[in-house]
Amino acid sequence: MATQSETVVLGKLGAPYGIKGWLKVHSFTDDPEGIFEYSPWRIHVGGQWQEFLPAEWRRHNKGLVVKLAELSDRDAAQRFTNAEIGVDSALLPELGNEDFYWRDLIGLDVVTEKGYNLGQVDDLMETGSNDVLVVKANSNDAFGKRERLLPFVMDTVIKSVDLEGSKILVDWDPGF
Repeated sequence: MATQSETVVLGKLGAPYGIKGWLKVHSFTDDPEGIFEYSPWRIHVGGQWQEFLPAEWRRHNKGLVVKLAELSDRDAAQRFTNAEIGVDSALLPELGNEDFYWRDLIGLDVVTEKGYNLGQVDDLMETGSNDVLVVKANSNDAFGKRERLLPFVMDTVIKSVDLEGSKILVDWDPGF
């Protein structure tokens, strides 16, 4: 599980907008405007995380723009282009029993109900209908698989997730 000092990336800053220090925002949260519910932001600039306060934000066309309290002009904002936006993991809400943050699933072993180790979760994808686990197979995979894509559907494919035991139990044919 996350420690209080862990930074979780929730978005990225884009190009400066206007001359008063505003920047475009690319939010990774489910509701793009949800990124503004967290403060302070940790922005990765100059090789380190620094805290900044989003003073104002607004919708602009189909995107979002933000004014950081510490920035007053376009030149100051320019150095933040493409910087990641993070927050302290302690600010994230607690989830229900069958909900998980993707970052908590990365690296877990994926094992079938019959005990076959399919590999480890390397990534996740959003497909629209459900999320998908990208499982990197072990080098000694008997079926010659390098990667498997498993739908993250609780009770059907995903039987249980044990974060403390670092294991996801699945109903899945290793040959598929």
